This record gives sequence, C-alpha cells and structure tokens, in this order.
Amino acid sequence: MNDQPSILLVDDHLDLLLMIATALESQGYRVLTAQDGQEGLEILQMCPVDVIIADIAMPRLNGYQLYEEIRHNPAWTAIPFIFLTARAMDSDIRYGKALGADDYLVKPINMKDLLAVVKGKVLRVKQLRQLQQVPANRGDFPLEFQPEIVQAGALKLDTGRRLVWFHNHEIRLSVREFCFLEMLTRHANQAVPTRTLIEAAYELDNDAVEAGVLARSLIRSIRRKLGYGAGEKGCIENVRGAGYKLIPPL
Repeated sequence: MNDQPSILLVDDHLDLLLMIATALESQGYRVLTAQDGQEGLEILQMCPVDVIIADIAMPRLNGYQLYEEIRHNPAWTAIPFIFLTARAMDSDIRYGKALGADDYLVKPINMKDLLAVVKGKVLRVKQLRQLQQVPANRGDFPLEFQPEIVQAGALKLDTGRRLVWFHNHEIRLSVREFCFLEMLTRHANQAVPTRTLIEAAYELDNDAVEAGVLARSLIRSIRRKLGYGAGEKGCIENVRGAGYKLIPPL
C-alpha cells in the first residue's frame, strides 16, 4: 500500500499550478492537478486524495461550487479543503470561512506557509485514520485516543471518531460542525458564548462580529443535517446577548 499523501491542486493559472505542484512534490507529496472545478471532480471520482487546495475564480465550476459538490458527497466530506485565492477582501475571507472550508489562504502565498498548512492537514487526516483503525476494546486504545460518548437526549456524539447520531440515525458533519456541536452538547441547557463556540470550531481568535457570521452559517448547516426545516430552531436556541444553547432533544 502506498502511504504517500496525495494532494489535489485546482487552479486555472497553469504557471502557478505547476510551481505549487513542484514545491509539494519536493516534500514527498503525490500531486494531482486540475485547471477547473469540473476537472477536479472528475479526478476525485477516480483517485482518493488527502487534501484539496483550490482557487475560487475558475471556468466551468468555480471554487465555491467545487466546495459545495464535495461537501454534499459523504465519501469526500471529511477531506480537508483549502481555498487559495487572490480574493483578499475581508468579506471574501469571512464568506470562505463561513462556508466551512478548513483554511483560506490569500495569493501571493509564501510557499513555506502553504507547506506548513498542508503538513498540518495531512497530519490531521493521518490521526483520524488511526482513530478509525484502533481496536474495539476500550482498554486497548492508546491514552490519547480513548473514545468518549457525549449525549444530550436523542443526540449522541462519539468524540474519538467524530461520529454523530440523532434519534439513532447517523448524521454526517464536517469537522468544524462537529466541534461546534460537541461544545454545545457538553454544555447542554447552558448558554455558550458565540466566540467560545467559534474558537472551538476554527481554532482561531475572533471578534464578536466575525464569530456571529461564522456561527450562523454553522448552525444553519447543523440544523439542516439534523432534519429541521428552514426557519426551525430545533434543539439549538439563540440566547440573546449570551450565545447559543442546546436543549436536549426528546
């Protein structure tokens, strides 16, 4: 079995595409390249990858559309997705983060910074795979991989494997959505500050405005995946001036 991490790189600027691909290959990565989102999807259907790096402004299928296609496919939803784009306005960056992408990098990028981000994502993928392969007997787990079940009513989370069940049906969430919901579930019936929730989901400092934008996007997605209709609060309530609260669903 080939353990060489694979990266899908999608950008319509051929010179930049080749330059980044060369830098990644020099670090031991297997690099698959595509010049638009549609070609990227075709590669994904044939080849498993560990990380996706994509531009936004591209023909046929842009980066946002590619991201949505990937996140709606259960086979691909856990793949770390990085936007690498010249769109540097604060509104663009907030929008990219609000979609749930794992990172948003702005061109021109320092290659050392890009390689560091990719290394971190590949390491995280490796760790998650180790979690999925550990023995079923709890006593056989390494200490750092001890599984834990967190439950609030009909909602149950396996924090080790990042699995979610709602009324005994498995729900597929992104890593950010899971971290957000885990924080709420651990503090069920308590108001959790919005900035605390976003720090847990994104691992970054944030101001109140940015946190509010990111939280609303994540909550809409989580509610939809739990089966609530548009406009329904479901089990996640907004506590004015205090944050959000999970009411254990019956």
